[in-house]
Amino acid sequence: MKKFKFKKVLVGMILLVLVSASVMGCGSSKETIKVGSKDFTEQLILGQITLLALEDAGYKVEDKTNVAGSDKVRSALVNKDIDVYWEYTGTAWLMHLQNDEAITNSQVAYDSVKEADAKNGLTWLDYAPFNNTYTIMMRKADSEALNIMSISDLAAYVNTNPGELSFGADHEFTARPDGLPALEEAYGFKFEGDALKIMDIGIVYKALKEDEVTSGMGFATDGRIAAFDFVNLVDDKDFFPVYNPAPVLRQETLDANPEIADILNKIAAKLDNEAMIQMNYQVDIEEMEPKTVAENWLKEQGFIK
Repeated sequence: MKKFKFKKVLVGMILLVLVSASVMGCGSSKETIKVGSKDFTEQLILGQITLLALEDAGYKVEDKTNVAGSDKVRSALVNKDIDVYWEYTGTAWLMHLQNDEAITNSQVAYDSVKEADAKNGLTWLDYAPFNNTYTIMMRKADSEALNIMSISDLAAYVNTNPGELSFGADHEFTARPDGLPALEEAYGFKFEGDALKIMDIGIVYKALKEDEVTSGMGFATDGRIAAFDFVNLVDDKDFFPVYNPAPVLRQETLDANPEIADILNKIAAKLDNEAMIQMNYQVDIEEMEPKTVAENWLKEQGFIK
């Protein structure tokens, strides 16, 4: 009788251990997802949104955001140093996929990069509504005083008054196929010599505000444009392509973690121009941390508690 009871207890203990191990295994089955981003405000916010949302869904996450340069963060994804980051359709089409002609329709651009990158083992989740295209900025007062409302107006003024205006840009914009050299060629002008001032992207806004340059490149969804009383010159030749962002990851990562698509697609649908401009403003003007801004927005939208 005692032997029978002992066997029952032993079998029960073994079953308990097996069940516990199984439960623990289920709880830790989700792999660590390494989240990357580029090194400017909007990308840091998108990176934090991704980290927080995936963590809330039960994933272990690793913060590998703040990578300098579009080429480097793309390489990090391909080389498995990161698992997901948000890329812009225009950047992928022209810079990563090496196409010559810009696409100005959001859906066409998205479909094109999604199809092309599938051959590279990369998959694009749904794109967000906001379009963070490049823009050429001036102080509103200067724009009105010089009657420069479009990039064609700027080109005409530079050609008529060489050396009078200066232009601030980061290094990437002076080298990429949808950047300054191609812009100057399309509009028929050129900032010569000291008129072109290369600096970090964050410094461009400060330099323009403080009259250290008279014009500069920026991003259309940046909160500092309105805050600093800048204007975006009209791209009257439709030079700049659309830049809708979408989460990009390797197909193998999505195959192993299919629920990531549902999590991030729902978030992408809510990221319109107004939402992104406001979040950028909170970081750049109100000096809030990207993680705090991302967390507040996710909570407001009901994505996390």
